[in-house]
Amino acid sequence: MEAPRLYSTKPVQSLKPTKKIPLEEDLGKASDALPLPLYLTNALFFTLFFSVVYFLLSRWREKIRTSTPLHVVTFSDIIAIFSFFASFIYLLGFFGIDFVQSLVFQPSPDVWIAEDEEEDNEVLLAKEDARKVPCGQALDCSLPPLPPAAPIVTTQKVCDEKPLMVIPEEDEEIVKSVVSGTTPSYSLESKLGDCKRAAAIRREALQRLTGKSLSGLPLDGFDYESILGQCCEMPVGYVQIPVGIAGPLLVNGREYSVPMATTEGCLVASTNRGCKAIHLSGGATSVLLKDGMTRAPCVRFGTAKRAADLKLYLEDPDNFETLSVVFNRSSRFGRLQGIKCAIAGKNLYIRFTCSTGSAKGVQNVLDFLQTDFPDMDVIGISGNYCSDKKPAAVNWIEGRGKSVVCEATIKGDVVRKVLKTSVESLVELNMLKNLTGSAMAGALGGFNAHASNIVAAIYIATGQDPAQNVESSHCITMMEAVNDGKDLHVSVTMPSIEVGTVGGGTQLASQSACLNLLGVKGASKETPGANSRMLAAIVASAVLAGELSLMSAIAAGQLVKSHMKYNRSTKDVSKASS
Repeated sequence: MEAPRLYSTKPVQSLKPTKKIPLEEDLGKASDALPLPLYLTNALFFTLFFSVVYFLLSRWREKIRTSTPLHVVTFSDIIAIFSFFASFIYLLGFFGIDFVQSLVFQPSPDVWIAEDEEEDNEVLLAKEDARKVPCGQALDCSLPPLPPAAPIVTTQKVCDEKPLMVIPEEDEEIVKSVVSGTTPSYSLESKLGDCKRAAAIRREALQRLTGKSLSGLPLDGFDYESILGQCCEMPVGYVQIPVGIAGPLLVNGREYSVPMATTEGCLVASTNRGCKAIHLSGGATSVLLKDGMTRAPCVRFGTAKRAADLKLYLEDPDNFETLSVVFNRSSRFGRLQGIKCAIAGKNLYIRFTCSTGSAKGVQNVLDFLQTDFPDMDVIGISGNYCSDKKPAAVNWIEGRGKSVVCEATIKGDVVRKVLKTSVESLVELNMLKNLTGSAMAGALGGFNAHASNIVAAIYIATGQDPAQNVESSHCITMMEAVNDGKDLHVSVTMPSIEVGTVGGGTQLASQSACLNLLGVKGASKETPGANSRMLAAIVASAVLAGELSLMSAIAAGQLVKSHMKYNRSTKDVSKASS
């Protein structure tokens, strides 16, 4: 169906001639009246001006020495004075008048706009007058037609003047119904059966409602079917984040190219330098200490004694096997690892640690407990004692997800040549910054330089939950001089790295490609959970590289210089985005 043709509502100003421009005549210049070329005339007057000034200064100096009155002048003095004024007037008229007028009589912006429009009108009139064919009855003597206006989406004004996508006629009614509130925006996918079309209609309705353009937000080139019902609701586009590669990162004898999605300058380059230092020193060693996700429902009783009775029952080792059987029925891979309880008056918080964090397993245990504790009131399946997406001491102490320690011994030559600092400086800086400074700030799991930078970049690139960067970035960085102070031993301990390789954002095309680059895409066919554990080891090793490089930059005084060079760009990228 052909879309209706719309035209721009911008008024077209009429053409009014203000000057007559003879096209065939060549206007003469003022400089043509001079007997000499312009550059020779200017050189002559410049020479005359400075020569006369020098002569007069010399004469006045001589008069002062001989005590001659200054008002007594000779014929040569009179000629010099006359030449001075003549050359000064010429130079002022040639160079100074226009400059002074431009400063004193600065026109307003409207004048410049009027002059530009006037020049455009004059050009059109000149073209009209320059016709070679005389006007006759059979000739069209009207002005050339203006170029056709580009089609616009609606007659409503959008603040941004960037071009917008043309909405087909059949979608126009749907857009209007969304704007009026007749059709809920969230129901477009189910009503239309086309996720891409639903996103385009929702996007246009949003622009009309807000009066703001979304032309800089991409719409095409994304599979909206892949996020339906699991990743994002009511999409109107997607945000582009560049992905850089740090590496090769040598961990446990294997090399990895680490994808990092970030908009922070220097981050990938700094991590890459740390990877180089680790690689030249023989690589890093990563060890998985614990692997267990936690869930902590909150239950309430009529008395604190009843809450304490359940706490004692759950923490009794003799009851753990029975509870494990009930819990493990929920999943083939879900295995209960431990139960820890905290009581607050009549309220009891039960922290289940299991291999998959199965909510169904937790619900099975609660249903089982209702038999012996019928007065138990379940307040919520999650009572924040987990603790998820919040900084918490329980995660720092007990761990959540994957607990990993990673270490490397950096050779002294590498510290000096690659990291541009010394072992002594790094050890001292780490003690005063990461340990003492963080303690002074009352840090909770933040005894590091910038672990969250690397964790967030890898999480976004590989489809992890970015909000879990909060507890996943818990890290303590340790540095120590070894081998008689020649080499540097550096380690990071991260008790709560929460990663996965199945479900959520990991199935999207871009994120899946990054997981495939690391060799941890999807579920492991040999050992369940092996890919997620390997990903956690890679994250910890990349943090080790980032910590090593940033600490070296601070110790060597390179941090400010590098950020001013790479992270303070003055380039305007707004046009490139369009």
